[in-house]
Amino acid sequence: MSEAPAKNDNALEEIRALWGESQTLASAAALLAWDQETYMPASAGPARAEQSALLARLVHERRTAPRVGELLDRLDDENAAGETGGIDDRETTRSIARELRRDHERAVSLPSSLVADLARAGSIAQDAWKHARANNDFAAFAPHLGAVLSLTREKARCLKRDGQEEIYDALLDEYEPDTTGADIDAVFGPLRERLAAIVDRARSSGTRPDTSVLDRPVPEDTQHDFGLFVLRACGFDLDAGRLDVTTHPFCEGLAPGDTRLTTRYKGDRWSDALYGTLHEMGHGLYEQGLPKADHWGTPLAESVSLGIHESQSRLWENLVGRSGAFWAWALPHLARRYGEAFTDASVETLTRAVNTVEPSLIRVEADEGTYNLHVMIRYELERSLIREDLSIGDLPGAWNERYRDLLGIEVPDDRRGCLQDVHWSFGLVGYFPTYTLGNLYASQLWEAMGRSIDLPAAVAAGEFGPLLAWLREHIHAHGRRYSAAQLCERATGEPLSAEPLLRHLDAVVRESYNA
Repeated sequence: MSEAPAKNDNALEEIRALWGESQTLASAAALLAWDQETYMPASAGPARAEQSALLARLVHERRTAPRVGELLDRLDDENAAGETGGIDDRETTRSIARELRRDHERAVSLPSSLVADLARAGSIAQDAWKHARANNDFAAFAPHLGAVLSLTREKARCLKRDGQEEIYDALLDEYEPDTTGADIDAVFGPLRERLAAIVDRARSSGTRPDTSVLDRPVPEDTQHDFGLFVLRACGFDLDAGRLDVTTHPFCEGLAPGDTRLTTRYKGDRWSDALYGTLHEMGHGLYEQGLPKADHWGTPLAESVSLGIHESQSRLWENLVGRSGAFWAWALPHLARRYGEAFTDASVETLTRAVNTVEPSLIRVEADEGTYNLHVMIRYELERSLIREDLSIGDLPGAWNERYRDLLGIEVPDDRRGCLQDVHWSFGLVGYFPTYTLGNLYASQLWEAMGRSIDLPAAVAAGEFGPLLAWLREHIHAHGRRYSAAQLCERATGEPLSAEPLLRHLDAVVRESYNA
């Protein structure tokens, strides 16, 4: 390993070099995690856990080095004096210093041993989750989940700051900065009631779109080929990324020029893979649009929050991909690849089929109307787990009860219940609420974009460039220069609101159910 960067008269240059080293190590750790989810041999789990733990400790040591603190103090002094070091404009320098200070303070709050233990336990638990899910065996996963959650609570206690009422707030703050459980409650409470009313409208309409077109068998390699075609058409650079298969789809923005997407295929529902690919593509377009070439090693090369990140995936998956305009463009291409079985499919039939509002078991396959109810269930459960109001052993029963009460469906087994998501195995607690925040941001961004672009015409023509250019300018290019709230208001002219999402879902029900 190379020696630490030499001391430099320019504080910004030196801290970029130091933090850049830690970022490169972190990207190597992310590559190992990607490999574990895709191609790693089954017997490599124990060694991978140790590799992950070592890299996590090395990243942490670099980010908590005394020299980093010294340089941040110098940057603060220079910014106060109006100096920029001759590299960047004052706003850029201040943004970098502010966000590095936040990251450094979080890092120094955590012991290196805890960081390594969490990485090790998460790697082991992820492998255990994969086998437990395949075998429908929650009991085999429970001890690993318990170990991860115990370490996650310890992490939260270390990170908890003044103004945070509970340790769960410290975990949520990691993914959606400056947001608390009370903030989420204030959004989710009213939204939950209005979403339930929309679902009830669809249920009581007396009609149901014909979804049989989605159940026609399509070989996995044909689905994969169509997914790659859509990625290219929408602007995802496959020379700087790739698409692979995994148990639970995800996107990993590893480094400049390297963004990995994953999806999964089902022989009995070809549309699930297409929408999974569109979803991860939205994440990937954001990663490819971040200014990594210019700002690698600084927060300006990173996404501002997971809510904003999720807005990009949900925008492309739902607002683009489930529209009639999308199918006007996509259907001819799909029919050419999928063969005679789709010659009778129509744009109207497909659009209605992919816009059903019907309770289901699996979050990543849920429709737009019910998706956020899935998220709310997970939010309530993970908060209770961290508070220790809910025991690990009682999780399956609590999960099933909430699905019965909120979605009106019975969960037949843990594989399609509390074992369906990978997040908790990694200790990603506080992550789930950002999915609903992402839906809110996405709808608001879409309405703002529509004020300057004829979106239906562009999408129907397969002209996705103007959409991507708008997102590059208003969202991607800024990294963490602004907070999520500031970014939303700058892009849309308004603070975040649930109304655009509710207007969109109201239109979906009206058009698909005549209700």
